Amino acid sequence: MISEEIRKKYMPTIGLEIHFEPKTKHKMFCNCLNDPDETIPNKNVCPICLAHPGALPTINKEAIESILKLGMALDCTIPEVARFDRKNYFYPDLPKSYQITQAFLPFCQNGKLTPFLEDNIEEVLIKEIHLEEDTGKLLHNGDKTLIDYNRASRPLIELVTQACIHDGKTARVFAESLQVILRSLNISDADMEKGQMRVEVNVSVSQDDKLGTKTEVKNINSFKSAEKAIDYEIERQIELLEKGEKILQETRGWDDTNTCTISQRIKEGADDYRYFPEPDLPNIIVRGENGMFDLEKLKNDLGELPNNKKNRLMNEYGLISNKATFLVVNNLISDFFEKTNVELKILIGDNLVTDQTVNLIYNYLVTDILGGLVNKNLTFNDLKISPIEFAKLIKLLVENKLSSRGAKIILEKMLMGEKDPETIMKNNNLEQVSNDEELQKMIELVLNENDKSVQEYKSGKVTVLQFLIGKTMAKTKGSGNPEKIKELLEKML
Repeated sequence: MISEEIRKKYMPTIGLEIHFEPKTKHKMFCNCLNDPDETIPNKNVCPICLAHPGALPTINKEAIESILKLGMALDCTIPEVARFDRKNYFYPDLPKSYQITQAFLPFCQNGKLTPFLEDNIEEVLIKEIHLEEDTGKLLHNGDKTLIDYNRASRPLIELVTQACIHDGKTARVFAESLQVILRSLNISDADMEKGQMRVEVNVSVSQDDKLGTKTEVKNINSFKSAEKAIDYEIERQIELLEKGEKILQETRGWDDTNTCTISQRIKEGADDYRYFPEPDLPNIIVRGENGMFDLEKLKNDLGELPNNKKNRLMNEYGLISNKATFLVVNNLISDFFEKTNVELKILIGDNLVTDQTVNLIYNYLVTDILGGLVNKNLTFNDLKISPIEFAKLIKLLVENKLSSRGAKIILEKMLMGEKDPETIMKNNNLEQVSNDEELQKMIELVLNENDKSVQEYKSGKVTVLQFLIGKTMAKTKGSGNPEKIKELLEKML
């Protein structure tokens, strides 16, 4: 472990290459289904994606619309003309022996994103976002290797950042924020566990403004692993430089079990892929007088972006940052939260919906409703409670007709399918007692039964008050209003 003093001598520089699969109906250059869940090998294939002689590709417009929407969401420059190119290399899972990609005129350039899932993270600049086709999949079986071409020629979007990141945390939060945007725009499910999103990192360290020799780390299967891989690689490179040793330009893999990077391939120079314009596809006129895409419509289809939504939730509802972030990441829960607030305003009036009331909604939603669903092995899609029913429950709490304990009991029953919270409250004798006369009778009984505690309170031991409140609550079987009990106890003592 290097010291902080040594670490300060070096400037780490990180660039990210992030691939993700857009949710299109068809593959990128043919009409085969783009079905990531297909389990039968080589079912979704045709002469085009298998590169049979004479088979010519066509362009998937839906995939281009997806990348353009993302580019606009990330404040990218959209060029007038884009182009596909051939990237030539041989690998068994690449049926053409070349990949159709975008090397020179990508659909999106020079964007930016301030990672919004955590506070105080610096803006990350985006070099480009381009569209290409995926490769097939190799399946190793003993001494044999089988090839499944279902994935071959599926659309694949790659985002490349500038080399402007300086720590693993920023890289992780950027990738996590990007995933939320992709899901919000319904471009991709971006599930890393299913391979729908892949993160590769380029890391270098130096003692001056020039970039050091970089290493590329692959085989990263989670956002946390990306952060760990970067932090490990920074430490490894600094240790080598401190020893006077040379950093090799190489591709390294991430070993999640041993939390370290492992050398896979030395790269003494840049690979020569002999890029040239794809001769079987025309240039794409993206915008302008002869543009093929209605960019204004695509921009309107973006809706409210997650980073803007987070700011609105904080300003409109007074939520702290981490609560707003939780809602932004979970759209279904966020919609339920906002609809409940609307219903509650109708029930009790705008002026009575305060920050405290909003937090009641949030806390019962996240703790009791979500917790109850998890305990029953259910998802939020299985929820049987409507926003209006939940708002009625919150109304009972606001009006002091229901205790916190009673609310939890009612929510449990509502999760099982019972509807009206007020009916549940009355049927189960859960209505909170706030009547002064009734509470005074119970308090008198408690004071008579606990004379020693009464004398301790009168002698200055004020902490005894909580004990007496608890005893009174027990007398009411949990239905007493604790605030009212506290007020009456103080008067009667």
